Amino acid sequence: NWMAACGHGDEDAHLFETVKAVGMDLCPALGICIPVGKDSLSMKTVWQEDDQERAVVSPLSLIITAFAPVADVRMSLTPQLRTEQGHGIKNTDLILIDLGAGKNRLGGSALTQVFNQLGDTAPDLDDPQRLKSFFRSIQLLNEADLLLAYHDRSDGGLFTTLCEMALAGRTGIDIQLEDASLSTLFTEELGAVVQVKHEYRDQVIKCLTSDGLLADQVYVIGTTNESKQINIIENGKTVYSEDLMEIQRIWSSTSFHMQKLRDNPVCAEQEYQALQNPDDPGLHVSLTYKPDQTPFINTGLKPKVAILREQGVNGHIEMAAAFDRAGFASVDVHMSDLINGRIQLDEFRGLIACGGFSYGDVLGAGGGWAKTILFHDELKDHFTEFFARSDSFTLGVCNGCQMLAQLKDIIPGADHWPIFLRNKSEQFEARLIMVQVQESPSILLKGMAGSRIPIIVAHGEGRTSYSPEESQNAIEKGIVSLQYITNAGEVARDYPANPNGSELGITGLTTLDGRVTIMMPHPERVFLRKQYSWLPPDWKQEDGPWMQLFRNARSWAG
Repeated sequence: NWMAACGHGDEDAHLFETVKAVGMDLCPALGICIPVGKDSLSMKTVWQEDDQERAVVSPLSLIITAFAPVADVRMSLTPQLRTEQGHGIKNTDLILIDLGAGKNRLGGSALTQVFNQLGDTAPDLDDPQRLKSFFRSIQLLNEADLLLAYHDRSDGGLFTTLCEMALAGRTGIDIQLEDASLSTLFTEELGAVVQVKHEYRDQVIKCLTSDGLLADQVYVIGTTNESKQINIIENGKTVYSEDLMEIQRIWSSTSFHMQKLRDNPVCAEQEYQALQNPDDPGLHVSLTYKPDQTPFINTGLKPKVAILREQGVNGHIEMAAAFDRAGFASVDVHMSDLINGRIQLDEFRGLIACGGFSYGDVLGAGGGWAKTILFHDELKDHFTEFFARSDSFTLGVCNGCQMLAQLKDIIPGADHWPIFLRNKSEQFEARLIMVQVQESPSILLKGMAGSRIPIIVAHGEGRTSYSPEESQNAIEKGIVSLQYITNAGEVARDYPANPNGSELGITGLTTLDGRVTIMMPHPERVFLRKQYSWLPPDWKQEDGPWMQLFRNARSWAG
């Protein structure tokens, strides 16, 4: 996306130089192409004020969106430093790959801007072949499973890169440098830091430097430590040392102050304090069942489930995939199919109301969808009959959960369900978060009670309408099937572990007979391991822990 004020000063010449550099010099050298582009070449505004012509001219800008095929999403690398599973605090090395070849140019960097400067010379890609060599080597090392963590240097510089890696891994680091000057620590030259096991260090360095293009540009710069300190050591002398949590406080403070102004300030404060908890164990998986032990299913029989959607629903594809994998025959059913009589609910064993934003939530979360049923007598009768069938089951997720909650008067055993209100944070919440499965009659969560599992949430109106007394009463009745918990396993009362402010962290409920289950989180978005942004490194199964929910449905259907 090219943006320039054509016809103004030297902007035409600058635009020509930039197009030539990108389109004729760089892309052919890298072996990549630009399939499509757009331009905004009138980036100058002129107006009259006080009998004078005034103008605002935007600087020449280029925004590039890159895409490429990914052969295996399970092989993705993150900045999280690894210290678990025998990697050990002292058993890994951090390696800097300097594609700037020691130039350490500071022009346009975050450092210069902090000092109200622009600097002179900006970092540049001087040798495209060096970048190709780097990319090829990283891919080979990743395929060989020799890299534990990866983070690029060009957004903030080496110091920022190392801090972000340490914060993600909740570990301290000791960094040994011959030159710990500001230009070394804050240049935004191309480059990366990788974490490798100590036993593979020489093998990794040999791979990176084998073609000579990266010779003398690959350095072992340090390792993790147990002190939860970030230490910078120059020629044996410590020149910087700070507690990891103090770094976290500083790193998060700008976002915190913006969040206090934009969102609920109480939630902003709770999140800021939670970030600075040094004892936070992080996400984890603790199961009370064995996910690889599934009941024998006659694969020749595939009960039909209706994957129900309405205008604005967007979670039906993942949902259908999950139920298909469990041995069902998923059928795409739009509300218009039921309204016009093209499909009847009595054809199905299961009814699945999916997530999204039906009618844009104009009438409240799930409100328009529910009223489509409640205000259509024949359709209401069809749903009432389906819910009453002893051989049927229903699952409502997110928007489908909100919708079914408003149908509770026609769902047997759902009298005490709440409706769902706007999140206390006043924001749409999309997170990977911890929940605990509670003991309940839910057929979908059979045998899973007590399990603690990360799951996706993505909603703007997920707060239950329960009062504290009603929440406790629902738990005592046994109709609460899921609760948000902290990483320490306690019921989550504060944000963001409780992302919407529901009393006692309630986020899933069931009917008294367990045939209808509603929940705000999205199990269909994490039924496969590769859908997770985080799972324990030792989780090797293709299925994620939430696949058990769908298998339970298939086992119950017989």
